[in-house]
Order: sequence, then structure tokens, then C-alpha cells
Amino acid sequence: MRKKNMFSSLLGLLIITALAAGGYTFLKDMDGPVVEVAPNTGRVSPATILQVSMSDQSGIRALSVGIRKNNVINIIFKKHFDAYHTQRTVEVPLKNANLREGAFDLEIRATDSSLAGFGQGNTRTVLLPMRLDMQQPRISVKNLPPNVHRGGSAVIRYTVDEEVTSSGVLIAGYFVPGFLQKDGSYLCLFPFPYAMTAKDFKGAVEISAADLAGNVTKSRLTVMAYERNFKSDTLELKDDFLDTVQNKLRSLAPDATSPLDCYLYINNQVRAANVQTLREIGKNTAAAMLWSGAFQRLPRSASRAGFADHRFFTRQGKLVGESFHLGFDLASVRNADVPAANSGRVVHVGNLGIYGNIVVVDHGLGLMSLYSHLSEQLVKVGDIVAKGQTIARTGSSGLAFGDHLHFGIIVGGVEVTPLEWIDPKWMRDNIAGRINAETH
Repeated sequence: MRKKNMFSSLLGLLIITALAAGGYTFLKDMDGPVVEVAPNTGRVSPATILQVSMSDQSGIRALSVGIRKNNVINIIFKKHFDAYHTQRTVEVPLKNANLREGAFDLEIRATDSSLAGFGQGNTRTVLLPMRLDMQQPRISVKNLPPNVHRGGSAVIRYTVDEEVTSSGVLIAGYFVPGFLQKDGSYLCLFPFPYAMTAKDFKGAVEISAADLAGNVTKSRLTVMAYERNFKSDTLELKDDFLDTVQNKLRSLAPDATSPLDCYLYINNQVRAANVQTLREIGKNTAAAMLWSGAFQRLPRSASRAGFADHRFFTRQGKLVGESFHLGFDLASVRNADVPAANSGRVVHVGNLGIYGNIVVVDHGLGLMSLYSHLSEQLVKVGDIVAKGQTIARTGSSGLAFGDHLHFGIIVGGVEVTPLEWIDPKWMRDNIAGRINAETH
């Protein structure tokens, strides 16, 4: 009798355990997937491609997207996934959705792979109010850019008749953003790249805007572009120079098999990578003007190299490489104090390849000043600096031989000639006169 009671108790315990395990299996996941949609601006066009991102601990089983209008739903996308991944992002184009002008609801139904609902899984339904917008934004140029020279800068003011996700100037496909100002207009500082001819630049400048629905307007921007001559030199790469470069900067070219290979790798691949880094740094800018008046240069300094100096490198009489010097080399006393050329915010402090120790200061609207080959950096990222404030000391770090400052100006991520920005007359005629007090 005792054995029978023990057997009954054990059986009961097993049944309870099984029920508990089954209940846990069925009930451990009672929520549908988390769903996010981009863009989620409330407006779409037939060109819109929705990015539907889903996540769920049990995995994603299925997705359905429909257009609901007047209590009628039209399914435009349906997918059952063979593999149940915990995260999925699916593109849903609206090109063939037969949308009509006006308001509708976008219904998204995402189902997980849990055993909830007797194996059917949990379904999350997301309803997003949308409006079809097929009208392109209209851009009105308020202030055409003045004369602009090769390697220089220009500014344009314009308005757009609706809210936009992006607007600005395109230069041969390279986008430079404009920034919304307090008066409702946009300001865009943009470069005339030193590598482009005036003829090519004139035909490559466009103004562009994209609205909340993804409609895009592009139109040619008339600019008065002129050539500017740059200095050119041919330099022989001698053994002692190449040995010095390798001894100093070997870490930048660890796989180089000779001093010449080391130098050419640094001059080509490292230099190109540094340019891309500066373009990324150039995106971290304030939407307002932070500077005031003309920029300052290193006090009591002599120019040692100019902007866009074209250097050809030869080895035993044979051309082996070339480069452009994208700034001013200014020499003063050893470890001279380096002042901020204008007021702004420090956005980068570190060591950057050929530039060595570097400080970059943002002055707003995509305008930045660059200080490199430093021996000491006296500021940190996020610091607010005033014009003339000491931010570093000169040195010879990076691809530099002899204490000096490499001073650069960046507009829209592209290095331009600093000569314009330190010229009070150019600043008055080309920048200050076209940016009113409301931008401060």
C-alpha cells in the first residue's frame, strides 16, 4: 500500500512537472515582435522603400504589410521566413502599391515563432498613419554665391516650401548639407575642390532637397567660377630622407619591404585614408555660425608651403609619386603657442597619420580649422574655444621634418585655401555680407 502511494505521488509529480514545462514553453513568450519602421515621417511617395525591422527572442516567423483605407485593407507585402532569426530587417517598396493621393494607414503585422496560440505564435500589429505626397519640394535661391576661385569657398542662402529631411549643394555628386536658420532659410557653405577645373565645376554644381515623403528636387546652380594657379615642385627622394621617414613612421606601413615602399604607402594609402577621416569629422558640425570676423594665422610666422602645392616625387630620375599639400605650413619658434583661428568647438583631438598630432575646431555650418604636426594638444573634444585662445603647440609629428604648424580650413569636409578666411576683405565681400545677424 505504501509503495502504491509512493508511485501515485511520483506520477503526480511527473504530471505537474510536465504541465509546468509545457506551460512555460507556451507562456514564456506572450509578446509579439518589436517592430520599427523607417522612414517614419508620416509621408511617403511611390519611390519610398520602407525598412521594417523586427526583433523577438523566439525568432521572426512572418511579416505582412498592408494599406488600410476606408476599413479596407490591401496587402502589398507578405513573407513567411524559412529560418527564424531573432532579428530581421526587410525592405518593402511602395512602387507597385497602387497608392492614391491622400491619407491612409500602413498596417504591419509581424509574427514570432513561439508556441503561443497553440503553435501559431504571437502577432504584433502596428498601425501608422501615412499620407501619399507626390509633389517635389520647391527651392527658392535668395542669395547666389559670389565669384568663387578654384580651391576656395562659397555660400548660398535658399528656402524650401516644405519640411525636408535633407537639402544642400551637390558638387559632382558630393553632397554638402545646408543648415536651417532661425528665419526659416537655409545656409550652405560649399567648396570649389582644388582638383576640379572651373569649367568642370560650373557644370557640376546643383542644389537639392528631399522632403518627408522622399520626393527629391535637383536643379543646376549658376556659379561664377574662376581658375587659380598653384605652385608645382619636383622633389628627388634621397636615401637619407627615405630612411628617416621609415624610422619615424614605420608603424603606418608595417608591411613595407623597403624605405621607398614605406614612403609611397604613407603618401598614397595613408594620405587617402586621412582625407576620408577628415570628411567624417566634417559632419560633426553646428547648425549655426560660431565664428566672428576674419580668421587668425599663427602669430609671427613665416609661410613655408602653400595650399594645393603640387609635388612630384622622383627616384633616380623616375617619377614614383605625387601629392597635393592641402594647407599652409607656418614656421615660428620651436614649440610655439598655437591660437584658435576663430571661436568654435573642439571636435577632434588625436593622432592622424600624415598629420601627426592634430586638433580640429568646428566653427559651424560645416566650417572647420585644422592644426597639425603638433608637439602638444592643450584642449579636449567638446571644449569651447575663443578666437586667439592657445589650443596647442607646434611640433614635427606625423609626416613633418622641422618644427612648424600645418594650418588648414575645411568646408563641407573638403580642405580649401585658408588664404580667403584670413582675409578680412574677402570675408566681408563673400561671407559676412551674405549671412545676416539672425544666424548668430
